[in-house]
Amino acid sequence: MTADPQPPSARREELLELTYRYALRHGLTGMSLRPLSEAIGSSPRVLLYLFGSKDGLVQALLARSRSEELDLLASASPTGRPVEVIGRLWDWLADPAHRDLLRLWMEGYIRSLVEPDGPWSGFAARSVEDWLDVLRTVLGPDRTAATAVLAVLRGALLDLLASGDVDRTTAAVHRQLALLSS
Repeated sequence: MTADPQPPSARREELLELTYRYALRHGLTGMSLRPLSEAIGSSPRVLLYLFGSKDGLVQALLARSRSEELDLLASASPTGRPVEVIGRLWDWLADPAHRDLLRLWMEGYIRSLVEPDGPWSGFAARSVEDWLDVLRTVLGPDRTAATAVLAVLRGALLDLLASGDVDRTTAAVHRQLALLSS
């Protein structure tokens, strides 16, 4: 059993942010506390004290990642035609500046499916609900329509992360959006 993590403190928040930047570059799979702590100017003992365990640190990183995802969704204001709003969401997802965040998100998403009882527990399900909530503000209350758009965006994103082909995946998303608007 691991100790309870310490309550939020300035040092904990600082190390969380540094660890998050590290995780964006290196991912979470196989993350070792010793190289991580050296890279961020801390020690494994301090990280364990502040986060309770390595799992506690991973949970904090996933929460930090989810917070950034929710900020994205909030910034894609649901004003305008649904096709335009969804197009803006895709443009943000396809922007190379967000690759590290999206790889980290995808890693957490997949790990939560493979290791449902670990620190990843529930990450994918919460992510789906977050996106459905946003898409329903754009498309209306129909969960089926929101699910169809989410499937297109997630499928294209997975393809984009694997291939790097922005032009092809963007064309595919726009083709689906054209069908939505017809």
